[in-house]
Amino acid sequence: MSKYQHILTETIGQVGLITLNRPDAYNALNLAMLEEIMAALDKFDHQDDVGAMIISGNQKAFAAGADITHMVNASEDEIRNGPFIPIFTKINKIKKPVIAGVAGFCLGGGLELAMSCDLITAAENSKFGQPEINLGVIPGAGGTQRLTRAVGKVIAMEMILTNRTLSPHEALSLGLINHVYPTEEYLAQTIKLAQKISEQAPLAIKAAKEAINQSFETHLENGLDLERDLFYSLFSSKDQKEGMQAFLEKRQATWIGK
Repeated sequence: MSKYQHILTETIGQVGLITLNRPDAYNALNLAMLEEIMAALDKFDHQDDVGAMIISGNQKAFAAGADITHMVNASEDEIRNGPFIPIFTKINKIKKPVIAGVAGFCLGGGLELAMSCDLITAAENSKFGQPEINLGVIPGAGGTQRLTRAVGKVIAMEMILTNRTLSPHEALSLGLINHVYPTEEYLAQTIKLAQKISEQAPLAIKAAKEAINQSFETHLENGLDLERDLFYSLFSSKDQKEGMQAFLEKRQATWIGK
């Protein structure tokens, strides 16, 4: 395990696991924790033996929101020009897939952190919400945008305007998350999912993530151009030759990430 103040990290197989570690504060997000998350993700992103990452908390809370004690007296200029909000966008720019493994409270900045990841799994005891309206503000790290893209306008409106929370099964049916697991199994099952991703061709995984994310950020024509360019580029890789040859020879491919 690596040494951080607010998170724990370890490698399990080909999976980099980041565990939020402020249990007394229900893993409320402060700047120091976010900076450590970003540093750990960046480190795993450059490790050849890691194919996917997980951000998780504990069974009581993934993250119950931002740490309000650090924001209550902040001025507009301090919030506008500070480093807290931009980190959420940086997380989404990590090249390898990142999964949020959620149990317990996933609220406010915690939900925004989860939605900055590429996939979300959930324990049966999880709860999803954006309660910022109760604090006299709105979500500021992607909540109004990513939540609306995931669950649609009317549900996002109700969640953000009334503090409606979603059960994991509601979140699954609305397309916010990928899977619901028994609470005692959610992390092990999430590691299995991350390991399954890690076993695929590394260059193709990165290209697929980039192309899919681009579909939310550009017009269809531009997204198709990027998809084609990434598809063409993979034909210069050894993994493409290996993957197609293995298919023809009816054997398991051996990926080298080149």
